[in-house]
Amino acid sequence: MANSNHTTRRTVLGLAGGAAALVIVRPVDATPAMLQAAIRNVVGEANVRTGKVKLDIPPLVENGNTVPMTVSVLSPMTADEYVKSIHIFNEKNPQPNIGNFYLGPRAGRAQISTRIRLADSQKVTAIARLSDDTFWSATADVVVTLAACTEEAT
Repeated sequence: MANSNHTTRRTVLGLAGGAAALVIVRPVDATPAMLQAAIRNVVGEANVRTGKVKLDIPPLVENGNTVPMTVSVLSPMTADEYVKSIHIFNEKNPQPNIGNFYLGPRAGRAQISTRIRLADSQKVTAIARLSDDTFWSATADVVVTLAACTEEAT
């Protein structure tokens, strides 16, 4: 009788271990619908125009863990005309909205510099909201040779 309990316990533990081995810890890639939803969450129903925003990011990066980027927006940054915010989006990371930066006329210039993680080769989009509540954007393609944002159990 003790032997059958021991076998049952082994069987249960073996099945549990097998099921755990099937679980892969890997975030889901963003989908185009997730990207559009993230952008709409920021801009609402407003029209996003191309221009006024310069996205400076390397077109080819060896390591997706630390990708340098600078976003600058053509604006005088005066009390009447300034950049309210800059938002960074990507199409393949688990989270499509990877950065939100809030500015004002006292910022001096409409520019942010940071490093981001990219899961794979993809498009990166920067959207700026100006004080007149218009939205302007720039998009760049980035080729990543060593992906980031993925963690797989072995």
